Amino acid sequence: MRSDLVFGALSHVSNRYQLCQLASKATRKLHKPTTRLQDTTNEVLYRFHGSNPAAISPALPVKASPVQQRRAA
Repeated sequence: MRSDLVFGALSHVSNRYQLCQLASKATRKLHKPTTRLQDTTNEVLYRFHGSNPAAISPALPVKASPVQQRRAA
């Protein structure tokens, strides 16, 4: 049932408004045209139950590429 999924996801997100915002963004990104929107929403809430959606993932260090300078002719 979806209410169980919502309460499970609220264990990681303290604010219901923030949960709705995160769930709607994730649903838009994960939705496939051949599936029902309700199923995608349930899948997102199930994923939120297992992990913290508001956690910032560690960024990988990006190597700076050397800047090429042009010489005047």
